[in-house]
Amino acid sequence: MEPLTIIIETAKNSHLKFDYDKKLQCFKLNKALPAGMVFPFDFGFIPNTSGDDGDPLDIIAISEFVTITGCAMDCRIVGAILAEQTEKHHRTIRNDRFIGIPLESEQFKSVREVSQLPKQIITQVQDFFINYNKEAGKKFKILDIVGSQASFKLIKKASIKKKTHQII
Repeated sequence: MEPLTIIIETAKNSHLKFDYDKKLQCFKLNKALPAGMVFPFDFGFIPNTSGDDGDPLDIIAISEFVTITGCAMDCRIVGAILAEQTEKHHRTIRNDRFIGIPLESEQFKSVREVSQLPKQIITQVQDFFINYNKEAGKKFKILDIVGSQASFKLIKKASIKKKTHQII
């Protein structure tokens, strides 16, 4: 499968969460995480997609390096954490987290499927999203972990046609 270009919103080890603001066409500080809580890897979105929450699909880029907010990079999609997110107002939506490996990663260059990643990395990512959502008053329930084939089908289903030259 061919790589996808993703956009990083929040860099690895950051305790600040950024979101892309469509109206301003730039990245805007969304919130600060509690002391001691940081993003375990670069986190962003897959452009030209739309999930159940109306936002582009979320992706975490597993690698040994740290990028910056706004960085575009090509990733191999190796899997996804399928999840339901219950909002503060008790509305439940699907809010999956796709897992990518940047093509520039040396440490993970042989990884083609999520099952090839060390189990502790997947556990760390799952725990982060559970706790991150809990801090926001939401519940994040993991339904399953799927491989690259199933992930690509979900991404294709969520793809939207480009209408402008904006990134989302």
